[in-house]
Amino acid sequence: MTKRSLIVMTIAATLLTGCARTAPVHNVDQSLNQRYSDSEMKTAIIEAGLGRKWIMTPVAPGVINGRYAQREFVANIRVTYTAQSYSIQYVSSQNLKASNGKIHANYNRWVNNLDQDIQLRLAAQALK
Repeated sequence: MTKRSLIVMTIAATLLTGCARTAPVHNVDQSLNQRYSDSEMKTAIIEAGLGRKWIMTPVAPGVINGRYAQREFVANIRVTYTAQSYSIQYVSSQNLKASNGKIHANYNRWVNNLDQDIQLRLAAQALK
């Protein structure tokens, strides 16, 4: 194998590995079995976000913007909620290879973790 072939194969493998780290952007649409007050929903979402190091900013009734920054990566989301549902929608990002409806897989992990924590906080409130 020539040195040139080895270099070409290394570059190709690197490019393919970079593509493998992207996945379709995961947006959450969660329906709940129980009704919660506006205050309970807002508190659960904000506390779940803060627990995962998201900066959560209420911007309107039923709307909270979230920003997550880790090293050189930044993700911005919008969480909308009602008494029986909430959604987490992708807004923008930096350095997460977002294009054509795909994004770095870490983003989806961050959103899944946030979703699980919101559900846990709501379940804890239901026990009160």
